[in-house]
Amino acid sequence: MAGKFKDFSALKSLHADLKAQQEAQRRQEAERREREARAAQEADLFRRSIGPVAPLVPPDRAALRPSPPPPVARQHEADEQAALEQSLSDEFTIDALLESDEALSYVRPGIGRDVLRKLARGEWVIQSQLDLHGLRRDEAREALAEFLRNQIRRGVRCVRIIHGKGLGSVNREPVLKNKVRNWLVQKDEVIAFCQARNIDGGSGAVVVLLKA
Repeated sequence: MAGKFKDFSALKSLHADLKAQQEAQRRQEAERREREARAAQEADLFRRSIGPVAPLVPPDRAALRPSPPPPVARQHEADEQAALEQSLSDEFTIDALLESDEALSYVRPGIGRDVLRKLARGEWVIQSQLDLHGLRRDEAREALAEFLRNQIRRGVRCVRIIHGKGLGSVNREPVLKNKVRNWLVQKDEVIAFCQARNIDGGSGAVVVLLKA
């Protein structure tokens, strides 16, 4: 008898719990409907307050974008500036800078004279050369500047510039020979130079030592 009473009490408690859950669901549903009704009323009130509306007619004008500023050719400017800095002048003279020997040797200030002696004796291996035969003065100047830039980029240390002895020039004067020396002194990359040994071209060429 006691067991049946307990089962009945448990069933009654379960029934009460289900009833409470159903009541809670009804309240939630009632609150949801009330919120939706209130939102609908507010939307209707807003529409009545502003009256009928119509979409705006787009203006009959083309949308013009401001013209972009012209591009600045910064790399071109940098290249021109670099070329200007590396350009060689024909007005520059090195008579006072050359050694008094007949080879018209040159060593940059701060460089030991033993470097020049080794260069004159051929202790530096000639790694590359430029032949300026047949070129006009402007052509030779540009060719020399380009040649030196390339050799520095490659890490070449010793080069030979063949300028000729000037035997075919007006009055048989070695104009290009003197110009080459004037141009070389203007290049910071040039450490020293001297007339080539007889086996390397003699007075018709100059051997140049470049910075590492």
